[in-house]
Amino acid sequence: MIVRQALLAKLVELWSKDELVEKIDRLPLELSPKRGQKVLGRCCIHKERAVWKYKSFPLMGFDMYDEEDELTPLSWYAKEALNRKDPHRKKNLMCVIDEACSSCVKTSYEVTNLCRGCVARTCYMNCPKGAIFFNKQGQAEIDHDLCISCGKCMQSCPYHAIVYIPVPCEEACPLKAISKDENGIEHVDESKCIYCGKCLNACPFGAIFEVSQIFDVLQGIKNGQEMVAIVAPAILSQFKDVPMEKVYGAIKSIGFKDVIEVAEGAMETTSTEAAELKEKISEGQPFMTTSCCPSWIELVRKHIPEMAPYVSSTGSPMFYTAKIAKKRHPGAKIVFIGPCLAKKKEVRDNPDTDMAITFEEIGSVFAGLHIDFATVEPFTPEVRSYKAAHGFAQSGGVIGAVKYILHDEQLKATAIANLDKKNVALLKGIAKTGKAPSPFIEVMACESGCATGPLIYNDPATALRNLNAALNKMKEPSTDE
Repeated sequence: MIVRQALLAKLVELWSKDELVEKIDRLPLELSPKRGQKVLGRCCIHKERAVWKYKSFPLMGFDMYDEEDELTPLSWYAKEALNRKDPHRKKNLMCVIDEACSSCVKTSYEVTNLCRGCVARTCYMNCPKGAIFFNKQGQAEIDHDLCISCGKCMQSCPYHAIVYIPVPCEEACPLKAISKDENGIEHVDESKCIYCGKCLNACPFGAIFEVSQIFDVLQGIKNGQEMVAIVAPAILSQFKDVPMEKVYGAIKSIGFKDVIEVAEGAMETTSTEAAELKEKISEGQPFMTTSCCPSWIELVRKHIPEMAPYVSSTGSPMFYTAKIAKKRHPGAKIVFIGPCLAKKKEVRDNPDTDMAITFEEIGSVFAGLHIDFATVEPFTPEVRSYKAAHGFAQSGGVIGAVKYILHDEQLKATAIANLDKKNVALLKGIAKTGKAPSPFIEVMACESGCATGPLIYNDPATALRNLNAALNKMKEPSTDE
């Protein structure tokens, strides 16, 4: 995350000085250690420079498949990015930097030197495929051509001499949407991917990126295109002790015509979803789930279609906010700003939204443009949103908002946050049986809700503290406001 932010901030700084095309070719050399110095995690300085080069690709809206000639300089891609007319030219939302993805082992289980060559040979006896053999010293080894990675050898070894070696991104993915190709490079299968972003931050080498639209937004503003920012409620979690009017002012200072809180749309989502819940339950439907998390919608669409009848038909907060923005600014491009990778898919599918950038990107833009919160002119959005609507940013927030609208604190509801393998299995079971722990189920892909999304600007623990501090300072408006 730190590498992505530092690199993007530098690219934005060059762009702001009209030096991106002129100076980008030397950037990998400037960001790498000097010749002769040790390179952490890489074999040599040349590998490190290649990694910096290719990590610039997705930040400019490209991926590895766009390179047809290795000798084509970064400046050519920068020029293409600044002249690009279609921000959705790339159909894929994610990519893997092949130069950076080269260190994970291909095997899942390995015998360590803790093996005592015991007489019981429980690993050998319990292996269902006969993949265990013994070397001349009597120690066990694994034939990886026969091994099916069932783990029985590890479970049965009395010395714990067999270890599991995960591939972090594959381990993090709850749906086996990422795997190695024939060259040992990870590949994201977007027909399975729900864009939860877990693999993105799980990779210890930072090899997985989203394909960015930040330069489409910045260059559009520079070319005179009206842009309106609609900002997710989780923005409260990103900048400690900075009043929201200052954060909105910083966003507006980039060149946006207006800044609208997505919490305004969340109020429409809450009232509509609350009414739908009452109607569905009164009609005898056993339960209803929320619909505001796009990763959850992708999970249902691609992996649990039998859950579809139980998912609320209410639009997400972004859906309603985009309509508001289009009505207020008919000719403007609508840009969603949030912590979420899956929102980029929702933006692409929504005719009222044009582009999406992340909190990580907006924070890097602030850094690259040297925007100082202390001196920026504050901006107050036209409509004041309810505290409950801002609460959508954390797990349980939708439940709290619906209870607030219905004036029913006794409403039985269940919050399922973090779409990991365990919770995916739980949701599949609920869909299969049609039985749920409560009539209302809130589903969010991220562990503590949107405030801990995969593309936030700071760390999740700090984000949650910031969010709760900001919410505690807010009050619900009186009924006559």
